[in-house]
Amino acid sequence: LIFMWINSPRIGSGIFSAGSLLFLLLMYYFPSLQVGFEDYGPDCDSMRITAFLDIPGQDNVAPLARLEKYAFSDNIFNRQIIARGLLDVFRDFSHNDEDYLTVMAIVVRLSEDTEPTVRTELMEQIPPIGIFLQESRPNSPSAFSEYLMPIVVKYLTDPNNQVRKASQESLVILLEQGLISQNDIENKVCPILLDLSAPESDDEYKVEAVNIICKMASMVNKSTVECLLLPRFCELCGDGKLFQVRKVCAANFGDICNAVGQEATEKSLIPKFFELCSDSVWGMRKACAECFMAVSYTTSPEIRRTKLSPLFINLISDPCRWVRQAAFQSLGPFISTFANPSSAGLYIREDGTLSIRPSSPHPTGNNTNAMPCSSEEPMENNSESSTEGPSNSCTSCSENSAAQEESSVAHINSEIDLTRLTKGDNVGPCVAQDTKDCEVSNCRGMNSRVPSTEDVFNTFLYWRPPLPDISQDLELLQCKTEMHEESCSTSEAFCNNCVASSEIKKVLQSLQEHMDDPDVQAQVQVLSAALRAAHLDSVNDCGVKQDEEINGSDQEEASLSDPDHSTGNEGTLSSLPPQEETIDPSSPAIMKNVDVEELLNGTDRALEIEDNDPPFEEDKSKLQDIIPQPLLDQYLSMTDPARAQTVDTEIAKHCAYSLPGVALTLGRQNWHCLKDTYETLASDVQWKVRRTLAFSIHELAVILGDQLTAADLVPIFNGFLKDLDEVRIGVLKHLYDFLKLLHADKRREYLYQLQEFVVTDNSRNWRFRYELAEQLILILELYNPNDVYDYLRHIALTLCSDKVSEVRWISFRLVVAILQKFYANRANSLGLNFINELIMTFRHCSKWVGRQAFAFICQAVVEEECMPVSHFVEHLLPSLLSLASDPVPNVRVLLAKALRQTLLEKAYFRIVGNPHLEAVEETVLVLQADRDQDVAFFATIKPKHQTMHITSLEKQN
Repeated sequence: LIFMWINSPRIGSGIFSAGSLLFLLLMYYFPSLQVGFEDYGPDCDSMRITAFLDIPGQDNVAPLARLEKYAFSDNIFNRQIIARGLLDVFRDFSHNDEDYLTVMAIVVRLSEDTEPTVRTELMEQIPPIGIFLQESRPNSPSAFSEYLMPIVVKYLTDPNNQVRKASQESLVILLEQGLISQNDIENKVCPILLDLSAPESDDEYKVEAVNIICKMASMVNKSTVECLLLPRFCELCGDGKLFQVRKVCAANFGDICNAVGQEATEKSLIPKFFELCSDSVWGMRKACAECFMAVSYTTSPEIRRTKLSPLFINLISDPCRWVRQAAFQSLGPFISTFANPSSAGLYIREDGTLSIRPSSPHPTGNNTNAMPCSSEEPMENNSESSTEGPSNSCTSCSENSAAQEESSVAHINSEIDLTRLTKGDNVGPCVAQDTKDCEVSNCRGMNSRVPSTEDVFNTFLYWRPPLPDISQDLELLQCKTEMHEESCSTSEAFCNNCVASSEIKKVLQSLQEHMDDPDVQAQVQVLSAALRAAHLDSVNDCGVKQDEEINGSDQEEASLSDPDHSTGNEGTLSSLPPQEETIDPSSPAIMKNVDVEELLNGTDRALEIEDNDPPFEEDKSKLQDIIPQPLLDQYLSMTDPARAQTVDTEIAKHCAYSLPGVALTLGRQNWHCLKDTYETLASDVQWKVRRTLAFSIHELAVILGDQLTAADLVPIFNGFLKDLDEVRIGVLKHLYDFLKLLHADKRREYLYQLQEFVVTDNSRNWRFRYELAEQLILILELYNPNDVYDYLRHIALTLCSDKVSEVRWISFRLVVAILQKFYANRANSLGLNFINELIMTFRHCSKWVGRQAFAFICQAVVEEECMPVSHFVEHLLPSLLSLASDPVPNVRVLLAKALRQTLLEKAYFRIVGNPHLEAVEETVLVLQADRDQDVAFFATIKPKHQTMHITSLEKQN
């Protein structure tokens, strides 16, 4: 009998579970129990494993006694059946408190069973039992804590691996459902986890305990994690005995950081994270790279920029290919943690869509890149002006001062940018004398400020008895002081560059031994470029400062040689030095420049080469100040073909996937940094890369705005339209979202190109045409009725004759939307022409599918009320009623539905004496007498809502 049941098709198809098989075996050992076998029939709604306990009078024993008898039977299968059916037992005996406690006592005794399978079955039933008790007995939660919770905790140390796994899964479920009280978490769960994760604990138990600690960190309150679990987690991160423990900690590091918050992360976890990132086992470093974004998300911007960024650069330059691969995959998400909504002018709504942040007339905050979202022109990159020297800074300041006359918003933004320049680059703010002239003040740090009119003209200096003239001595002393401060700042910047250069040189020397490895060669190229950039920055800074010294010394000589001229121009102390000066080669400034050149060991020649090299100018265009520049450089290098050889063949796809996030972080004012990379990805030979860009081009258009979209994205969008279907589907799915961002004249250019979507590489790809119909329904609002009639009408009619029914049905909705567009814009003549075309195309179609489509279109027109009723009854109703004599029953069935369920429900057709009502009712009577049963059924049946409405009216009467 058992053999026959096991080999039956019901067993093989999964209708009966393992518990059913155990029950069959139980029936074999206990034939008297076969009386309750019908409870396991296929027609039974709820199959109860313990149904045999309900059999009255069996063995003349009460149900609870019978339960205890089988729960502690010598037969293992009996005990397994009882353990599997404990939820049903609690449902039967939870109404009586005494029986409820008796069952609890039986469960506790059953938990001490020596058979591991029984204990496993019991543990798997604990979570559903806990949920049931919470719902049925919410007033007595102590029973669960007193009886069942100790079982879960005890099984965490069970010698059987299967039992421990079941207990761990049950514990996580109970924590997710909130069934464990805070007292039990602190006094029962955490102590056992701390014991299992102790240094002297068994290795296998320790790994399991770390897994549970990491999982439960997000399910308990923050104070519990900080006080009880965080110290042990930090200790386990440095476990030198077992690398599996460190690997689990590294893989879940981001979850722990998110659980404890920013303060505890920066104080306790960041040092441990640095240790894991430099672990000797590459799997640890790879796990750290994968969770880097989550760790960065919980830190402050300062820690993120100064500590985590260099650490991430080390992971990108890791000798292990798998670590570099994981780091490059996490590079884009890590860069996105630098995003500032006020900088990008955008924010993400709760539904996940990008939205433009409304501009404020009085912006507040210290964001350096705040810009009005409504501006058409993207702001110039402020970092360029801060790195190219004082002359460029003055130029940008004069532009900002001119913009002050245009709007107060630009004035405020320029002040914010000047503050950033003062604090970040030790360049003083520019003061506009008029719309063209400004001066760079050489004050440093917080002491720099904008001079007021009192500083320029003072009555005390001009309208009192003359004093001995010591102005020349004071000016000389002031110039010497300024030159000393500038030399100090120059030396400080030069020392910083030297330190960075020395560190890079050490790394390059350590890599010389492994130059045979192509991966190492790629890293050497990156580090060499970084070393060259450091030298260039130092030379630029020195050159800028020296130019200032030269101008300052010339101004000093001029003031000393002509004191009257100097006195007469004291009111214009902020005037700029002459742009063209004759410099004495033997001046101290030139000698100082020679010393600097000697100190740089010939880097001036490299500077001259790079100045004459156009690629250097191109590299300067990639500068920005939103994220650390090395991170952006590494991200831009992901399109390098060498990366695909040394890191990952899919690295370009990862770059394309994260590009919208990087663009959002940098903001539209820094789009020039990503433009070349985006164009390279758009022309990548892998269609998966282009497909990724196609699916996100509409989001990038929101980030960049209409002008940059028209200039940079539209050509790429046009290329995607002619690409493979795998790429075109990405553009098609968001076609409406992209077109609505374009100007009307630019949008109109795509009317003719929309017809190209009808043709696909594979005619079986019907979902492509289905998506086209859906998008066209949305796109109708972007064009005027004439354009819709001239271009989109033909596409709709073509889709209506598609071979696939799903495409045809959605296309009928498109036809209705076009009619609604015409009549909503009072283009009645276009609507009438389109109706006549529909009648000729579908009503008089030789195929019954076309005539059925006409009935559906008429029904949808009435449902959507997309045209006046007078027009409908005049132009469409006669052709619709003529379908009553159609020879195909399927056409008449749809006609019966349209008349009975739609037309007769409209108020217009309920007016007594309406001549059109009589024609419709006559047609319905003809259909009710139809020889086809389905036609007669749908012509007779009344809509449910109509019946309910009539019933409610009768009750009111």
